[in-house]
Amino acid sequence: MFKPLKKVQARRRKQMRKATATAFGQLASAMLPKAPKGKVRPKSKSTGAGKALSHIRIQSTATSKPVVRSTPSTATVRSRMPMPRGARFQSLTYSSPFGRLDYKLYLPASATGAERALPLVVMLHGCGQSPDDFATGTGMNALAEEMGVIVVYPAQNRQAQKNRCWNWYRRSDQGRFAGEPALLADLTKNVIEATRADPARVYVAGLSAGASMALILAAAYPDIFAAVGAHSGLAVRAAHDASTAMIAMKHGAPGSRSPAPMPTINFHGEEDKVVHIRNGRFVAARAADAYPDLVRTERKGRTQDGRQFVRQSLRKGKGKSFAEFWVIAGSGHAWSGGSPSGRFTDPAGPDASREMLRFMLQHRTTLKHRKAAALINAA
Repeated sequence: MFKPLKKVQARRRKQMRKATATAFGQLASAMLPKAPKGKVRPKSKSTGAGKALSHIRIQSTATSKPVVRSTPSTATVRSRMPMPRGARFQSLTYSSPFGRLDYKLYLPASATGAERALPLVVMLHGCGQSPDDFATGTGMNALAEEMGVIVVYPAQNRQAQKNRCWNWYRRSDQGRFAGEPALLADLTKNVIEATRADPARVYVAGLSAGASMALILAAAYPDIFAAVGAHSGLAVRAAHDASTAMIAMKHGAPGSRSPAPMPTINFHGEEDKVVHIRNGRFVAARAADAYPDLVRTERKGRTQDGRQFVRQSLRKGKGKSFAEFWVIAGSGHAWSGGSPSGRFTDPAGPDASREMLRFMLQHRTTLKHRKAAALINAA
């Protein structure tokens, strides 16, 4: 039977396949942030920072304090500190039915003979990074030594993604019991058991693609994680393939509503050219969705290196915050307050590593909560 449209349809399918392949290549390149060329003088005024949570419909009252000086970033000093006697930074490998991962594990000196179980933080690097580079840039190991925290740095491999990006934009890697979230969750549970970490104080944080995967992991496994930290990431299910990921990164995408409350601290550079600041606002909005009666407070500040920032917090009364959104004026796609010894860092910004640990360590799960969350998510 003659089909006059057969050649046209075949041509269109070929064009769509080519467009998808091109978009995937562009995505991989875009998620590799360029290292800053030099110190950039920030703009005199921050135009969008004060509007960070303007679209969140919650009962809130906003207060603003005058611009104050924050403590200087110490990530550079931390990254140069020698490893204390008794501490270990090990290279290990983990295999599960969901795949295989190399990872680095930092055990502070206090882990030996500790009277109580230590908290655990999972750190997910960005595209083009490695665990060693991410540890150096964030200065997290020295902070872990100071605060008594175990840190695990999973390493994405080139077989899974050629630029070592976590596959946050694929449907098969956005849920529970499948793909990279399942592999990372299994690794986390294995490390908890092996190190005897405190199961009530387990957290995950990341940068860029790592931040996007951290948000997915926390949403999919609220029975494991007590809080999440995201830096320059996108909301859960903001995309479902390489093409929609490019659109979301450039223009912003709201993602999906949070299935359960999850304390979230979120950093984003106002001049981010890789992942638009609008994505940071969507992450903040989704975090607030799960808390109906929060009060919003706002603080403006400036680091000694000149970076202005706005921190918006959502609290119950005057207690601890359940969501924080930090907008850093003049900063791009880089870890705020990080050490120049690592890649993709902004030493002039507020210390994201210290602030993330400060926020996350305020939150913990109970055995009852973990059992209930596991049952709900297993259904």
